Amino acid sequence: MERLLIIDGHAYAYRAFHAIRELQSPAGQPTNAIYGFIKMLGKLRAGIAPTRWIVVWDGGLSAERLAALPAYKAQRPEMPDRLRPQLDEIAAWLSASGIASFNREGIEADDAIACLARRAEGLGWTTVIASSDKDFMQLVSPQVGLFNPHDKTEAVWTHEQVRGKTGVEPSQIVDWLSLTGDSVDNIPGVRGVGPKTAADLLGRFGSVEGIYERLDEVQSDRLRGALQDAKEAVRRNRRLVSLHDVSCEIAPEEMAIRAPDAGRLRELYSRWGFKGLLAALEESAGRERQTALI
Repeated sequence: MERLLIIDGHAYAYRAFHAIRELQSPAGQPTNAIYGFIKMLGKLRAGIAPTRWIVVWDGGLSAERLAALPAYKAQRPEMPDRLRPQLDEIAAWLSASGIASFNREGIEADDAIACLARRAEGLGWTTVIASSDKDFMQLVSPQVGLFNPHDKTEAVWTHEQVRGKTGVEPSQIVDWLSLTGDSVDNIPGVRGVGPKTAADLLGRFGSVEGIYERLDEVQSDRLRGALQDAKEAVRRNRRLVSLHDVSCEIAPEEMAIRAPDAGRLRELYSRWGFKGLLAALEESAGRERQTALI
């Protein structure tokens, strides 16, 4: 069976940047994010064993979400100056390595990843999404798993891990996040409603609509009042948290595991001063030459 690995590009670039504090090329350019990104993708490939893979990048904030909540993601700091130039170099490495990338202006990576996962599901493939973004828990299904780099077990999450983490099923994640809010995306939730209270409410009423249809059954005056006050905000939050239908046209063959351009990689590794990766590349090329002679 085909197995697609979808990698949240910016998330892994930031993770690599912060994991390795200081690394630079012989010319003095920062290379910490580049090196970390390469090593992380190698580990992902070895652990997930995909037959196809693609790295997805943010193309900017959704105009629809910004219209619904102008403060959406407004609290996020600017990209570090030493990270920004490394993204182009990472893109060069992906191209030389034969790894597909997806980036469309105005399309958030979350929505593009959801689109690709749904397309893969329609083709009968299984998919693993590599990201720590909790929004992706809503996509988890028998065909879609989630690899969270923060999870030290290195397990691919199924509905069991989602329920263990949140107390709700993947189909309830949108409602759960609509109630709790999401500080990472600057989405305010219901006053006084945390993850456990939201899970308890959804366990009893099933959905946000079920809660509001039977609001008088909520025994706590304080909780019932907070839910009533936040009614419109919660419904807005559902539109913000739900992953949108977008265009993500890319041919299946472009996501296949392809042979790298060894010459181009040799040039990049030399310029960046990655001696270990350069030696591994030469060793691999030597093995291929020996195999060809047999």
